Amino acid sequence: MDLASSDLHALAESVKPLLDWRDVPVDLASLAALAAGLGWASGLRLYALVFVLGALERFAGVQLPGGLGMLAHPLVLGVSGVLLLVEFFADKLPWLDSIWDAVHTFIRIPAGAALAAAVMGDQGGALQLAMGLLGGTLAAGTHMAKAGARAAINTSPEPVSNVVASLGEDALFAGGVWTLIHQPLLFLAALAVFCVVAVLLIVSLWRFVRRLFAPRPARPLP
Repeated sequence: MDLASSDLHALAESVKPLLDWRDVPVDLASLAALAAGLGWASGLRLYALVFVLGALERFAGVQLPGGLGMLAHPLVLGVSGVLLLVEFFADKLPWLDSIWDAVHTFIRIPAGAALAAAVMGDQGGALQLAMGLLGGTLAAGTHMAKAGARAAINTSPEPVSNVVASLGEDALFAGGVWTLIHQPLLFLAALAVFCVVAVLLIVSLWRFVRRLFAPRPARPLP
């Protein structure tokens, strides 16, 4: 137990300088990178993102920028923690994850916009609006690519591919958030690549759906 506690403390100490804005000048570029990252992550694993950020401030002593401090409230931590567990299992059940994604079209996108705007809570309304638009757009693109890909995977009758895809998304979220905190420039480069891939994926899925539901030409009578 002491070893685990010391490891957690060491992790908190390594993360704290990267997110703590109390004693350093505010760098708008780093705040914009953080806002973009939160928008992206919201479209993938919203509840995990909210819980992790809130836990960092409440238990690791991290001072989050802008209005993100509200995520450390016990009520927000409790609700996001419960929904995190629900989403973890729901996302791995074929077809249920598609229903979950459909419902969360109306949750992840505005939440991504709100979190990105909250990063600029101390920087004025114009920057909040700009980051809100950026965060909402990234959340929408990530969510649509994720939901579309999972819907296509669900056409397979076996459940293994769905579970593998879900675990891959968990790993992508964890790796993306770690990179955002430790290597923001690398994260932004990877985000640009992700956006290109996501657009290509969405376009391909849209063409597939159009062909699937296109009216078939009538067969000539013999």
